[in-house]
Amino acid sequence: MRTRTNGRRALGLAAFAASAVIALTGGAALAQPFGGPGHGPGPGHGGGGMDIEHVLDAVKGQLNLNTSQQLQWDNAAAQTKAARETGRAGMQKVHDAMAAELAKPEPDLAAVAAVADSVHTSNQTLRQGVRAQWLQIYATFSPAQKAVVRDALAKQMARMESMAARMKAHMQPGG
Repeated sequence: MRTRTNGRRALGLAAFAASAVIALTGGAALAQPFGGPGHGPGPGHGGGGMDIEHVLDAVKGQLNLNTSQQLQWDNAAAQTKAARETGRAGMQKVHDAMAAELAKPEPDLAAVAAVADSVHTSNQTLRQGVRAQWLQIYATFSPAQKAVVRDALAKQMARMESMAARMKAHMQPGG
């Protein structure tokens, strides 16, 4: 009987720890604040639903990049990868801080929150730098290249609106 109670207590502590990490960090999305070309689907990597680098990656084959644009692309992709790795390392730091605090008889959740806030701020700064680099590439595009991106963005936006409408209908009573 005692073993069962200890098991429940351990399970409860694990659930609390997971909930605390999510609450203090704003969720697991911060672990990977952005993907970048070749690193996952378009929406939802911290950019409000549509990250420019995902849209660009999806249409890269249609853009016919010139040599200068390709060089900028390669640099932006490398910066995206480095920033993503830094973001993951930051989330490991939050995880480690939480684990260290949970090992104490009276965990200091404010200390974990401070670490999580610092990581979030750092990740946001990295995200903005990456986005700026992709927007610089977009600024070099010809009108024809920009039209390709515009059409891809319009298609993505329509998909997102359709999904939101389906979810809204599903969430309504009787739906």
